[in-house]
Amino acid sequence: MKCCPIDTTFKLVGKKFTILIIREMMQKKTRFNQFVDHIEGVNPKILSARLKEMEQTGLIKRKVYSYEMPVRVEYFLTEKGRALKSILDQMAIFSMQYCAKDVFKDGKPRTLEIEVQ
Repeated sequence: MKCCPIDTTFKLVGKKFTILIIREMMQKKTRFNQFVDHIEGVNPKILSARLKEMEQTGLIKRKVYSYEMPVRVEYFLTEKGRALKSILDQMAIFSMQYCAKDVFKDGKPRTLEIEVQ
């Protein structure tokens, strides 16, 4: 092998807020202010940097609606970005089962119903 495949993936998604941005996009959020409103602790400067990095690595695409006033910008997952869904699902399953005290008010483990696409 040339390098570790896990490390390669982590280099793509391991920076702070990247996974959370992907999560929000999977929940149909596409606008900058939606990300600011739904991702705890993110500030506009960091969010802007992450979105640019994600676009450069091919995880997302940016669409500008320049014919609208004011100009509207939306972000969408590429096929590469959407392929991370199963990884995010597994992370959620792990936390719901093994970190239930941190995730749920009642601290009881749960399972995740995953919708098949």
